[in-house]
Amino acid sequence: MNILVTGARGQVGSALLTRLAPLGELVAATRDGTLDRPTPAIALDLSEPSSLSTVLDAARPDVIVNAAAYTAVDKAESEEALAQRVNADAVGALGRWAAQAGVPVVHYSTDYVFPGVGDRPLRENDPTGPAGAYGRSKLAGEQALATSGADHLILRTAWVYDAHGRNFLRTMLRLGSERERLTVVDDQHGTPTSADLIAATTAHVLRRWLNADTTTRRAQSGVYHLVADGQTTWCGFARAIMERAAKAGLLDRAPQVEPITTADFPTPAKRPAWSVLDTARIRETFDVTLPDWRIGLDQVIADMVSVR
Repeated sequence: MNILVTGARGQVGSALLTRLAPLGELVAATRDGTLDRPTPAIALDLSEPSSLSTVLDAARPDVIVNAAAYTAVDKAESEEALAQRVNADAVGALGRWAAQAGVPVVHYSTDYVFPGVGDRPLRENDPTGPAGAYGRSKLAGEQALATSGADHLILRTAWVYDAHGRNFLRTMLRLGSERERLTVVDDQHGTPTSADLIAATTAHVLRRWLNADTTTRRAQSGVYHLVADGQTTWCGFARAIMERAAKAGLLDRAPQVEPITTADFPTPAKRPAWSVLDTARIRETFDVTLPDWRIGLDQVIADMVSVR
């Protein structure tokens, strides 16, 4: 079985290359066709949706796992057309090709498709209503894939981080090494979720989904929420990072982390105040276990220590 992983240089894409390896032969896709590991790589540029069918015809994957996306949340406010091409038009093109070829698709979406309000974990069928360009483009991508005719899983996740790349964890560690005191937003709620947890869960879900009969597979197609268990705020996440990093020796000392409000830290794009996602559907459908977010953070910190 040939599994095409798009966005293979990103946080989730890179983790997928490790976690999906036992399921079949992997082909990594990046925008320029290069990759810093021995996995075969091809060039696939989602900003050019019309070019995708030619690339897919040549690659002939049996499964597509789309981890590529335009994720510059603030920049999307001034580049909405580009965000729409990558996150919506290209996803629709992938789905249409997959429908014609009989190829299942796994695609990642985001908490930003919701308005960002609430007081209970958000379910898959709760009303959407993105507050910004990035969320609008991701919701359009969900809709394009859902109507493409392809068997599909749309996995909404949130607050993704990893030991590598650009993310909140890495930013906090850099700032923590430079400053004695930090201020971090404390009125946005969500669940920090490691790229490895997303990739490992994807591998588990995909194995079960592909082994199901055609009727079951189609019945299971749709949207699922995939985040770690529990919830916190960005300030709570930052404090947990600093405490663990100092204890592990990644920082000389844990800086003071003080809470501020969203209004104190304005950004071009509005961030969701409530991004806590209900994961009951994926847990029950695919027998998934999702550990508390702190366990994932402990593992990522341990991984960073091990490669020092």
